[in-house]
Amino acid sequence: MKKISSGKVREIYEVDNDKLMLVVSDRISAFDVILPTPVEDKGKVLNRISEFWFDFVKDVIPNHIITTNYEEFPEEFKKEEFRDRSMLVRKLKMLPIECIVRGYITGSGWKSYQESGSVCGIKLPAGLKESEKLPEPIFTPSTKASEGHDINISFEETCNLIGKDLAEKVRAKTIEIYEKCAEYAKTKGIIIADTKFEFGLDENGELVLGDEVLTPDSSRFWPADDYEVGRSQKSFDKQYMRDWLKTNRWDAENPTPIPADVISTTRSKYIEAFERITGRKF
Repeated sequence: MKKISSGKVREIYEVDNDKLMLVVSDRISAFDVILPTPVEDKGKVLNRISEFWFDFVKDVIPNHIITTNYEEFPEEFKKEEFRDRSMLVRKLKMLPIECIVRGYITGSGWKSYQESGSVCGIKLPAGLKESEKLPEPIFTPSTKASEGHDINISFEETCNLIGKDLAEKVRAKTIEIYEKCAEYAKTKGIIIADTKFEFGLDENGELVLGDEVLTPDSSRFWPADDYEVGRSQKSFDKQYMRDWLKTNRWDAENPTPIPADVISTTRSKYIEAFERITGRKF
């Protein structure tokens, strides 16, 4: 199979003219750098969480999955290394934007709000505290950078990139998917602070949900029982790893292996997120 992309975490193979195979590795990245030490089973966790959410929102929007059943994979992928971490998907014409939705003010959104009182050109109420729930979720898209950081853009810039009608549809679907999933996650003791989706168009020009959905890599998951406004939150995502790297002044220019206990704790956070969300043992 022809490998057409190797990202920070995913490998993408072309199966034929209209199908791709997405394989999720155990690599972990932070601050746009792939860390030298993988997290065992991380790819399986991400793949299976995405599979759960794709199914959960299929009444809201179609998705790109053809099958995640190992027995139905092309012969080249019927190897143990691909089991549980791969999905056969439809090829889409992907939109050139990351569709970020924020339900709480945190991360780069909090930083922007402190500086200007707004996020991606959206004016927010005065007096918000860190990690506070927003009056309603906001759509804050960014460009997709092939290297380095993605760049936040306004809704007007999104319209210029993909057209006003499609931009409005994407914004509406992004918020609708987020609200449905955030409501469900709360019943499992998880607050979804923010997340990002990617959409594409199929051969009929229909909007389709692709890439990954609401994984600990693409979202901020907070334990609801520890949530408190006015500070940063504990999380089930890779924030723990980011915090460790910052505290230990880890040097991306001269990378050293990540200690086994840090990798093990990171792995357990991913698995706990999977088990809480899906209700299944990993």
